Amino acid sequence: MKRLLALLATCTMLLGLTVLVSPPAAAATGCKVDYTITNQWSGGFQAGVKVTNLGDPVSGWTLKWTWPDGGQKVTQGWNATWSQSGSTVSATNVDWNRTLATGGAADLGFAGTFTGANPKPSVFTLNGVACTGSVGGEEPPPDPGTGTPVGINGQLKVCGVYLCNQYNRPVQLRGMSTHGIQWFSRCYNNASLDALAKDWKSDLFRIAMYVQESGYETDPAGFTSRVNSLVDMAEARGMYALIDFHTLTPGDPNYNLERAKTFFASVAARNADKKNVIYEIANEPNGVSWAGIKSYAEQVIPVIRAADPDAVIIVGTRGWSSLGVSDGSNETEVINNPVNASNIMYAFHFYAASHKDTYRAAVSRAATKLPLFVTEFGTVTYTGGGAVDRASSTAWLDLLDQLKIGYTNWTYSDADEGSAAFKPGTCNGTDYSSSGVLTESGALLKSRISTPDAFPTS
Repeated sequence: MKRLLALLATCTMLLGLTVLVSPPAAAATGCKVDYTITNQWSGGFQAGVKVTNLGDPVSGWTLKWTWPDGGQKVTQGWNATWSQSGSTVSATNVDWNRTLATGGAADLGFAGTFTGANPKPSVFTLNGVACTGSVGGEEPPPDPGTGTPVGINGQLKVCGVYLCNQYNRPVQLRGMSTHGIQWFSRCYNNASLDALAKDWKSDLFRIAMYVQESGYETDPAGFTSRVNSLVDMAEARGMYALIDFHTLTPGDPNYNLERAKTFFASVAARNADKKNVIYEIANEPNGVSWAGIKSYAEQVIPVIRAADPDAVIIVGTRGWSSLGVSDGSNETEVINNPVNASNIMYAFHFYAASHKDTYRAAVSRAATKLPLFVTEFGTVTYTGGGAVDRASSTAWLDLLDQLKIGYTNWTYSDADEGSAAFKPGTCNGTDYSSSGVLTESGALLKSRISTPDAFPTS
């Protein structure tokens, strides 16, 4: 994607720094640290820290460094337990990366704030021993079979009726959606995102930012910042982030046209150099014609393209994103009058206990003419409640797999409703994967999402 000009000069100076100093007299082990600023904005930045163990195997470790001017502060980190005292930072292993074999590495990351010049650390220690070594030769290229979804697929694009990866091959992304981040913010943290990426093996994370319902309109700056933070957390774990402008009531997206332009101008500029961002510009248009939705899309899409010309954009459809079926229409209104823009897809939503054969038939027909993405679906009724309809849910998921249509499930939350993946109270703890915390819907979706992806690379 096109990098922000304002960040280019700064990032050029800071990217790809390897810290090497003279070895101590008798180091018991050795290590190497690569400290990389991956993004920077006014007063804030994001960094990756890769520590490679060059000595004997280590079981249990803490990496430390001290910033030279004391103006930096870690605000959020991942792949380690982070703490800071004064200008000294400590990153301690978590359970899954506790052991570092000889030559083994751990990739950590954090977001932070800074004042002044944001200089790099000069000395790192691993378990109290200075990191002084170097790795000889070039590292082999990563094995695509063991990479992350973003690492394998890179920048996505629309090709024909498919979502395609950097190799111009069709791919299907499978993942989970947040509930409203104004209500369930506690569910989206390092532990839950680690679980989603590593245990659920999710390809993407949909960030549902309500516009009304105590959402964006009440605090535009705060909600924009929260969305950006969740995008960063998904990126750090190799997942795609689907930014959802969650319009629901009122259903005409034109009511929020100016808010949408403001929001998407901001997030597109800030995230333009990322490969993992997809934009969903109107969640569930309802009570509005397809012509009204198309007009809205053709005004919002250029705002995103001005900052980010490459990202995939998803347009909601009539009748709560049912391609008009819930309004008594069908997919032909979109096929015959498509949005005048490139690299876009169209949203389809369903709730398996309410939407069955008629809706599946519409998707089957539309998929031969339109690039579709199921940005939201549930295993229960359209209310979000009721019993899981396993037969209809399975029929839907089998169809989406067959057609290579990506999807995100509603919801990765502990809401007290049938559509939630977790039992109430789960988000007060740290377990987001075991059978003890999963609802029937959560167990079904985890079993489907965690099966191996078939991402072609040639």
